[in-house]
Amino acid sequence: MKTWLITGTSSGLGRALALAALEQGDRVVGTLRSEAQRAEFDALAAGRSHGVLLDVTHEADVRRVVEEVESGVGAIDVLVNNAGYGFESTIEEAGMADIRHQFEVNLFGALGLIKAVLPHMRGRRRGRVVNITSVGGLTTGPGIGIYNASKFALEAISESLGKETAGFGVKVTAVEPGAFRTDWAGRSLKRGAHAIADYTAVFEPLREARSKRSGHQRGDPAKAAAAILQIVASDDPPAHLLLGADALKRARARLVELGREFDRWESLTQGTDFDE
Repeated sequence: MKTWLITGTSSGLGRALALAALEQGDRVVGTLRSEAQRAEFDALAAGRSHGVLLDVTHEADVRRVVEEVESGVGAIDVLVNNAGYGFESTIEEAGMADIRHQFEVNLFGALGLIKAVLPHMRGRRRGRVVNITSVGGLTTGPGIGIYNASKFALEAISESLGKETAGFGVKVTAVEPGAFRTDWAGRSLKRGAHAIADYTAVFEPLREARSKRSGHQRGDPAKAAAAILQIVASDDPPAHLLLGADALKRARARLVELGREFDRWESLTQGTDFDE
């Protein structure tokens, strides 16, 4: 029986993953934001589902919760940093407070959990860290650059961390979902104010299309959860796991785009070294 700590388990992928782990007989500690949610989570599987109230941006609470899980529930075998949200705005129109909060939740919240859990995993010489990033952590688009930036940063943390911890049995995977049928593009998406007319032509059609797709995405959260269970069970998990055909298509297109740009400017790139 593994013990999982999963952030953001009230809905969406976090909820689907918690249910899947419970279904296979594991213990799951899920973080939630209200007492009603916490009590409901506790009742999912008596003795194996444990709801805790946690705002991942509160560092002291993060450390306290991790220590309470370790001492009162069990050694954390799997940490899943799932808590996060999307923010829709052009770069110029985004308020600095909104930008900082996006990073506080999507990046620094995950880092706080990693730093609190890792000493325990390192001491036991085993553990899995799964960071839910996004295909938007590998690709970009207009009107969602702040979100992309927070997820690009988490991608870098995941990849570097995996290289640092491989020698003592802690394996790290960045999971990059495409469009899944969750609340991400609905009530969970924060929309910044749009007031600069110059951006309307490029931004408004994308905002409208994103709203229309909400609830109709092809990605199935239950299947995503099953895929994450599979990599956690693997002796050789990937450093990156794309989820969804759309994510694979977008990531491959990005690789092609980068390759073409590198090739186009290759002579200029290589001309900046000292002459031997």
